[in-house]
Amino acid sequence: MPLFAEEDVNALYFSRHDEHNLLGSADLHPFTLDGHEWPTVEHYYQANLYKDEAVQTKIRTLPSAQAVIALTEGFFSKLKWTGKHADWKKRRQVLMTRAFYTQCKTYPNIAQALLETGEQKLVESSAYDHFWGCGRDRRGENTYGKVLMNVRAKLL
Repeated sequence: MPLFAEEDVNALYFSRHDEHNLLGSADLHPFTLDGHEWPTVEHYYQANLYKDEAVQTKIRTLPSAQAVIALTEGFFSKLKWTGKHADWKKRRQVLMTRAFYTQCKTYPNIAQALLETGEQKLVESSAYDHFWGCGRDRRGENTYGKVLMNVRAKLL
C-alpha cells in the first residue's frame, strides 16, 4: 500500500479557507442565523463552539475568516481549548451544515455553484486537517466535503 492514497481524478479538491471560493467557509457573504448577522460560515461555526457571549461577539465582529482562525485555532490561542461547549465535537458538523445551508438559501449564486458540481465528490484538501479535510495522505475524514455534499442533496 502506498504512503499516500491516490488522488481521485473525478473529485473536486478545494480549500475551505479560500476566501475567493463560493464553497469555502471563508467566503465573505454575510447571512443571518440565530438572530445575528455572520460575515462568513467560519465566523458562525467558530463562535458557536463557545459558551461565552462576549467571545461569540468578538468572533462575529472580526474582519475576516482568517482573523477568526488566528484567534481560535492558532498555536498560541488562549481560546483554543477554553470555554468551549462540553459537546463541541458533536456540535461542529451540525453548526457547519446549518451555516452553509443558510448561506446557500440566502445567496442563490452559492447554491447554484454547489449544484453545478453535480454528483462530483467534493474534497476539502487541507494537508493538516484530518477531520474537515482529507489530510496530506488523503485518508482524512473530509467532513467539510461531506457537509457540502449533504447540503447539495438537500437543495436538490
